[in-house]
Parts: sequence; C-alpha cells; structure tokens
Amino acid sequence: MYGKKVKLRILFLVILLSSIVLTIFLVLKSLEENVIYFLSPTDVKNLNEIKYDKIRVGGMVKNNSVKINSQKITFIITDFKNEINVTYSGLVPNLFQEDKGVVAEGFLKDKNYFKAEKILAKHDENYMPPEIKEKLGEK
Repeated sequence: MYGKKVKLRILFLVILLSSIVLTIFLVLKSLEENVIYFLSPTDVKNLNEIKYDKIRVGGMVKNNSVKINSQKITFIITDFKNEINVTYSGLVPNLFQEDKGVVAEGFLKDKNYFKAEKILAKHDENYMPPEIKEKLGEK
C-alpha cells in the first residue's frame, strides 16, 4: 500500500520521536535527583513525616540566637511564626548575621533540629529570594 520511501520516512519519524521522548525523560529524571526543596520553619513544623533527604530551610536568623564555639555554630532560623534550631560546622559567609536572611542546606534530624552542611547568606540589603519572600508573606 505504501511505497518504500514512505515507510522509511515513517520509520525515521518514529525513531526520532522515540529518541526525543527518551532524552526528555532521562533529563527530567536526572534533574529530579538533584532537586533540593526549600522549606520555611512553619513548613517543617507541618510535615507529617520527617524525610532524611537533603533540604533547604530558609528564613531570618533570630536576634541573639547565634552562638559560636571552636567546633560549631548554632543559631535559630525563624519565619516569625515558628523557629528551628540549626547547627553548622564550617565557615559562614561574611554576610551571615542576626536579623538577616539565610538559607541553610542540610538534613532535618527532627522538627526542631536541623544539621546544616552549607549556609547561604543574603547578598544584597534589599534582595530576598522570591521563595523566602513568599513564605514570609512579604510582597
């Protein structure tokens, strides 16, 4: 019914579409493994179960909560509704300070304790990431 050229074109299109779908699937699957979710302290308190995946917790560093010793830094992240205690071992960014925005990346031990592996501090006095602004209810 169809000629040899038409059959080859259909085969070529089927192979091309299949390879495009496979490529998109593989890209999305690899991105899924590298996605780190952002949560506010209120989101952490509302979790039904604690997952031990790497997450980011963000908000403001509570005033008078930063305690530094030779091994680690402990502080409290707040979204002005709830708070979470954070422990971090390592160097903090120069812009890290109380009453400033911060995002801590690490692992949740329970709903009140977060072990950070990385600290990200706000880089501009007026800048706040949209996710944090949305979570804090500011516009």
